Amino acid sequence: MFKIKNTSDGQRFTQWTGNDSKALMKVLLPALVGLVPPKIIHCVRSFLNLCYLLHQYLHDNNNLDKIDATLAEYYHHHEFFRQAGVCPNGFRQPRQHALGHYQRLITLFGSPNGLCSSITESRHITAVKEPYRRLNRWNAVSQIAITNQ
Repeated sequence: MFKIKNTSDGQRFTQWTGNDSKALMKVLLPALVGLVPPKIIHCVRSFLNLCYLLHQYLHDNNNLDKIDATLAEYYHHHEFFRQAGVCPNGFRQPRQHALGHYQRLITLFGSPNGLCSSITESRHITAVKEPYRRLNRWNAVSQIAITNQ
C-alpha cells in the first residue's frame, strides 16, 4: 500500500507497505487517544471499521447493511475536519470518493477479496509512467504500447 523511505533514524516516513499499514491500524487509535480531539478518534474508528468490513472475503446482506451504516457514520464524523477548517472546501480525494461505491460494486461483482487500488496504481507506474519517461514524447501512446509488448 505504501512505501517506506529508508532513513537511518527511522523518521521521514513518506509511505508504508501493506503489512506495515495493517500493523499501524492496530495501534493507531490507542496512540491517538488523548493527543487529538475525540471527534477525530471517532472518525478514524469509523474509517478503520469500514476498511475491515470492506476487506472481508464474503459479504452477505447483513454485512452490506453494516457497510452502509459504517460509511454513513464515517461521513458524519469526517465533517469535523471541514468544520475545523482543515478541509474547508470539502474532500476531493478519489479513494475516499470510491468508498461510496463499494457496497453497490460488491453487490454487482462480488467481494474484492482484500484488493485495493494500490495494485492498479503500481501497475500503472510500470506500464505507463516508466515507459513514458524513457520516450522522446513523440507519438507516446504507440511507443508505450510497443514498449509494453
